[in-house]
Amino acid sequence: MTVLGVLGGSGIYEIAGLERATWRRVASPFGETSDEFLSGTLDGLDLVFAPRHGRGHRHSPTTINYRANIDALKRAGVTDLLSLSACGSLREDLPPGHFMVVDQFIDRTFAREKSFFGEGLVAHVSMAHPTCNRLAEAARDCAQAAGIPLKFGGTYLAMEGPQFSSLAESKLYRSWGCDVIGMTNMPEAKLAREAEICYATVAMVTDFDCWHPDHDHVQVADIVRVLTENAEKAKTLIKLIAPRLKAARPAPCPAGCDRALEYALITAPQVRAPDMMKKLEAVAGRVLGGHATS
Repeated sequence: MTVLGVLGGSGIYEIAGLERATWRRVASPFGETSDEFLSGTLDGLDLVFAPRHGRGHRHSPTTINYRANIDALKRAGVTDLLSLSACGSLREDLPPGHFMVVDQFIDRTFAREKSFFGEGLVAHVSMAHPTCNRLAEAARDCAQAAGIPLKFGGTYLAMEGPQFSSLAESKLYRSWGCDVIGMTNMPEAKLAREAEICYATVAMVTDFDCWHPDHDHVQVADIVRVLTENAEKAKTLIKLIAPRLKAARPAPCPAGCDRALEYALITAPQVRAPDMMKKLEAVAGRVLGGHATS
């Protein structure tokens, strides 16, 4: 059964149209989530919404507890996770108001916990193809149906923040072939992969990054207006994607997302730390088996 998780970025703090909508806190051994989660059904599909920055935008990109958010979403039954993320554009042909379905990331963050695993239980998952094709294609098709201008495929540069990039950095990232720049999708995508959750990002362009000659003339009011318009487009996208995902979910995932840990655990079973195994019962319970709670 599919349970859709939605991570809302800047400007998206709720989901309209949810039936039996309830805000509730989901406990995680990795600490407190950004906020309570909003659970309900949308067109018959179970949905869990997590405001990434918290309602009212209380958490900066660096202080978000990414591990708690992803672990709690897994505990809430989420199988498919759609990330909606405001970003800056590094391309002339990706102007404000356009969306991009991301298929690659470059991680330039440095002040965040990036893995559920560590001393006592080591694991290495593949991030060669970090998003789920099935979920990404669903997002693309629904965006096109809604008339949202969209680029399918591209690279998201994740910077630490909270400051924006310098002109030299912006030019460097363009030279690398990056398409958009944001502050929140790493380590989010890495953690979703470790949790064996299908993950896809829809990046919503609010402005050009500072490489663009018109950047210095943009007013805050212009960015807020685009942010608000993008949020409405994103809500439309979610309404359209819900009935599509309600159809029978392929098992296993064709992209292998739900088997990411199959050969990832490196620590020998006899020396795995019991406290780590207990902590990872939601994330890695499938591969730890009954030993997760021993």
